[in-house]
Amino acid sequence: MYKPAIFIDRDGTLNVEKNYLHLWQDWEWIPSAVEAIKRFNAAGYLVIVTSNQAGVARGMYGEADIDALHRQVDADLQRQGGQIDAYYYCPHHPEHGAVRDCDCRKPEPGMLLQAAREHDVDLACSYMIGDKVSDVEAGLNAGVIPILVETGYGAEARIELPPNVLVVRDIGAACDWILE
Repeated sequence: MYKPAIFIDRDGTLNVEKNYLHLWQDWEWIPSAVEAIKRFNAAGYLVIVTSNQAGVARGMYGEADIDALHRQVDADLQRQGGQIDAYYYCPHHPEHGAVRDCDCRKPEPGMLLQAAREHDVDLACSYMIGDKVSDVEAGLNAGVIPILVETGYGAEARIELPPNVLVVRDIGAACDWILE
């Protein structure tokens, strides 16, 4: 049985944008993020984080650091009554590291399509929420409905959007729109 999902970019959408965030002590939730995740959970959506993590290719931190951060995010979120069902990240960069051409770095849809296969996601009933044009394009490329938030880089990104993409204040407003 296929399920709808909310694909969410991490940095700038769930947490306050801080370049190359990989340490829990630097994590800061966007004010409406935890409540939005809890509401998506209650409504029966899978919550799947999809994040470009070029800091790995740049040698700034390793994949173990990302995994450790996500475990701490999960623990904090569970204390508050919410749950992220899965994390997918792209550790590649087109100019750094061993892999420079991949299908997982947004705007490519690889992370979303992999998550859809592994979690039986109904893409036609799913959404991608993010703060960059690459998030919107990944959503469109995967066949989900994209929503741009104005947090993180979103306020600047809105001028480069394809036509007819919904722009909202933050993930809480995206949640309101999806659940209405």
